[in-house]
Order: sequence, then structure tokens, then C-alpha cells
Amino acid sequence: MVICATCAVEYEEPAPDVCPICADERQWVPADGQHWTSLAELAAAGQHLTWTETEPGLVSIATDPRVGIGQTAQLVTTPQGSLLWDPTGYLDAETVARVRERGPVLAIAASHPHMFGVQVDWARALDAPVLVNEADAQWLGRRDDRIEFWSGERAITDSLTLHQVGGHFVGSAVALWADGADGRGVLLTGDSVFPNPDRTSIGFLRSYPNKIPLSGAVVERLTKALETLKFDRLIGNFDNRIDTDARTVLRRSADRHIAWVRGDFDHLT
Repeated sequence: MVICATCAVEYEEPAPDVCPICADERQWVPADGQHWTSLAELAAAGQHLTWTETEPGLVSIATDPRVGIGQTAQLVTTPQGSLLWDPTGYLDAETVARVRERGPVLAIAASHPHMFGVQVDWARALDAPVLVNEADAQWLGRRDDRIEFWSGERAITDSLTLHQVGGHFVGSAVALWADGADGRGVLLTGDSVFPNPDRTSIGFLRSYPNKIPLSGAVVERLTKALETLKFDRLIGNFDNRIDTDARTVLRRSADRHIAWVRGDFDHLT
């Protein structure tokens, strides 16, 4: 197994000449070409993971230094078991042990292919299935018996469900943790929708690094789908968040995006 150094997604060997995920218009290949790495190479360089408990039942796990895109994984723990969301492109024995201490891991899932990380290695270490939306199966660089395909909606526990919303990728998904934020609900979005640096608005893009917007119609469809879910807090794939009143922020941000792409504010440009 090798890991793309740019996006940190795992691939079986022999690896392709260029990572298909990075060659797609939503990502990028470095100017000096494709680079590959491995878990052993990263470990030898001193790679490690950080562990931050952000609220009861929720832990943020990140690579330090950053590996690939550098997403922050979210470990949601419920009385029935845990979900590892947006797995990182690196893992170590210490973090695996800490995850296992919290009880059985019921599933590993990514919001979209950019966040696959080393999901198969995580699955093997945690004895858990990997849930991949079937609309994005073509982006898998590594197949394994632990991979299970799903679409539409998938329940993990009574309080934890996956929802396919599309947009960024056809299979882009969110995870709703109904018991989070003291029962007000936490929505883990990856970058299906993206909490912005101002912490008061949300972005909607096909490509974040290459700044390709989604259409107004898709943003409206996406927003209406999310408005059927009950949540107050929204967390993206870099632990970027809207801490409260996130449904209101979502609608306000969607209306702003739609107005801009429709041309309502062209007089300001």
C-alpha cells in the first residue's frame, strides 16, 4: 500500500502514475509531479497524531505535521459504539488503542473521496467496516472486504446517521449526531458544506482549492436536504465550526451564494 503525498489517500501497489483524485479538477497535482509515501516512511519521519476532546462524546484527531490535505478526523462515541469520520492519512498504535478504549467502532466513513485517508488500515486496526457511498466507488484506490457500499441514508446507531447530500461529489455525505451539543444536534459535514473562517457563514464549492462554485440550484437542493435534519452545531473537515444556530447560518449563507451567482450583486463588482 502507498499513500498519495498530496491528498493522503491510500492506493494498492503498483500505484497509478498519477493519483486520480488529485488529477481531477477538484484537486491538484504538484508542479514537480506525483509523490508517494507510506505509513512506515511517515513514522520514520516522526509523524504523529493529536487527540483533542472537544465535547463529551466527540474527539478531534489530526496529523502533526499535516499529512496530505490534513483533515481532522472526528470520533463520535455513543452508548452503542463509535463512528470514525473523515479518517486521517496516517494512524499509529497509540491512537488506535485510545479509540478502542472508548468501545467498539461500528463504522469508518468519509464525507467524500478526498477524505478517504488510510481508511482500510484504520478498519483493520479497529476491526470495523468502511462505509463508502456507492456513487463514489470509482474513486477507491484500495479495495477490501471491509468496504460496504451505501446510498441515501445509513443508520450507525439510534442517534447517529449518515445522509447523502451530493454537491461537492455525487456521493458527498454528512453525519448527524442527534445527541451532540447537549442534545441540540451536531452535523459533521466534511466540506459537503464548509464553515468559513469568519465562523458566521458557510461556503458551497465544487472545488475548494481551485475555487469552482456550485450552481444556485444545487446549493438550494443541498440546503433543503440539510434543513430536514435537526442540528445546532456544524463541524467541517478541519475542525472548522459554526458552534451554534448553524441551521440559520446555513440558510443565510445559501441565500447569499445563490444571489451572487444569479447576478444580484454584479453592481458591486
